[in-house]
Amino acid sequence: MAAGRTGRDPKRNVDELFDRLGASPFRRRFKLGPKDRAYLDSKGLAVVLAHARDFIGKRLAVARPTNDGKQTPFRGHPVFVAQHATATCCRGCLAKWHGIEAGRALDAHEADYVIAVLERWLCQQMAASGSSKSSADLFR
Repeated sequence: MAAGRTGRDPKRNVDELFDRLGASPFRRRFKLGPKDRAYLDSKGLAVVLAHARDFIGKRLAVARPTNDGKQTPFRGHPVFVAQHATATCCRGCLAKWHGIEAGRALDAHEADYVIAVLERWLCQQMAASGSSKSSADLFR
């Protein structure tokens, strides 16, 4: 996959990405609240990730999203919180943090990458919350 306008490879080391996100006071303040954790527990990770794929397809994957920079609410669904925490909330953040250039539609590999980043963050949140569900249970 080609590097974006920032010159960074969007598939670069995700561990390094999460280290950088953790060093950002803005990004690290996002946590799943009790309602979002309960929603994730009740629906399962597979369903929540299906929602994520739908949100990404409608709000982020197009070349010029409507209200870019403001299209992702800060609450109301675990995916929205995850998007802000992982800088996958708008095309500007995708360019800055992930090296995925703005101004063109995301390809399938880039959309899959965004979903994988969201999945990792959601799993980390559930583990940190002491959820009794295993990762296999989350995928039911």
